[in-house]
Amino acid sequence: MNTMKRAGLMVGLLALVACVTINVYFPAAAAERAADRIIEDVWGEDAKDASDGNPAQSGRSETAYGRFAGRLFATMIRSAHAADPDLNVSTPAISQIQASMQQRHRLLEPMYAAGAIGLTSSGLLAVRDLKALDIKSRKQAQDLVAQENRDRNGLYAEIAKANGHPEWQPDIQATFARRWIANAPNGWWYQDAGGNWKRK
Repeated sequence: MNTMKRAGLMVGLLALVACVTINVYFPAAAAERAADRIIEDVWGEDAKDASDGNPAQSGRSETAYGRFAGRLFATMIRSAHAADPDLNVSTPAISQIQASMQQRHRLLEPMYAAGAIGLTSSGLLAVRDLKALDIKSRKQAQDLVAQENRDRNGLYAEIAKANGHPEWQPDIQATFARRWIANAPNGWWYQDAGGNWKRK
């Protein structure tokens, strides 16, 4: 009898853990779609999808166990979610941040092209080489990078908040970090995970 009770308790606990896991599921594909839409709106013609062969996205070899676990998890998710939901990125706060970033991009674009600034692996901007700019533009570059980073941090927080999951902010930021680099034009600079500068 004790064994039966224990077995029943274990099954119940496993079911509860599975439900909790599904309820906090981060919609990674939806986050990528949302990031790409926002990046295209902010960068306009500068945005291009270069995710195929993107040096910032590392490939992983799958083991048989990993494939099985992935299929099992995907089946559980499909049963809980009929379709991958879209993230809400249409709040007034998000729109305001996006508009600010669009306006600033006109000033940042020549700085990207000159190699003075670049994209970081954390979804922000960094000053890379101020000597690539004339003396008059150097202070402006530092100010613009600071303003852009404030807006980017605000954007990630607002998207998480708008979707009722503030705990998703790190995942949203990590998704944007990959997509900023993937969508950047050739010739722009980015930092890899080790902080090394590379040119696309």
